Amino acid sequence: MKIALLGYGKMGREIEKIALKRGHQIILKVDIDSGPYDITQADVAIDFSTPVAAFKNIKHCIDNKIPVVSGTTGWLSKFDELVAYCKKENGSFLYGSNFSIGVNLFFKLNEYLAKLMNGIEGYDVSLEEVHHIHKLDKPSGTAISLAEQIINHSNKTGWNIEVPVEEEIYIDVKREGDVPGTHTVSYKSNQDMIMIQHKAYSREGFALGAVLAAEWIKGKTGVYNIKDVLSIEM
Repeated sequence: MKIALLGYGKMGREIEKIALKRGHQIILKVDIDSGPYDITQADVAIDFSTPVAAFKNIKHCIDNKIPVVSGTTGWLSKFDELVAYCKKENGSFLYGSNFSIGVNLFFKLNEYLAKLMNGIEGYDVSLEEVHHIHKLDKPSGTAISLAEQIINHSNKTGWNIEVPVEEEIYIDVKREGDVPGTHTVSYKSNQDMIMIQHKAYSREGFALGAVLAAEWIKGKTGVYNIKDVLSIEM
């Protein structure tokens, strides 16, 4: 399979290694300093660029009928617009806030725990996410997904990263060293605390999931997400 990499930072390089191991070709690498590029020879594109570039990259793929997988976060205010455009143009687009198999199992666990805790008095929920100092968006897309799952099964009305307030989920955002990603969900009462956590040891799990998604979406049209690839009932 011929793959175009849109974004060639640490994740792009990790995806390249996994793709080559799985017998694919990398025919295009687009980075922040790249000029105009021809994507038409690719079978599929994988976008791990920047919040500013992602919308343009994905739309360019749709315009050229190239299936595109994106794990870029921080641009989702335009997500619905892009989904509508993809459907109108009969394109192929797959988005995941996190492509790790372990994280997607963690999503399932988080949702189940939120359902269990719904209506139990005396516990307040909060999130913590820790990433490397170069991560541009705050909070992470994974933390937002976790918070939205909890909101759907609780009386919380939203989330924020500024200050804990009773009606919202507080997300404690930390940027440290070269941490690939750690997410912790805590339910705390005066008597005890329930905590679940996912800790990534490297970027390899994210990269493998992205390549699996690219393999899966080739030849398809429509809008998908990572649960379609992994067949995890969410």
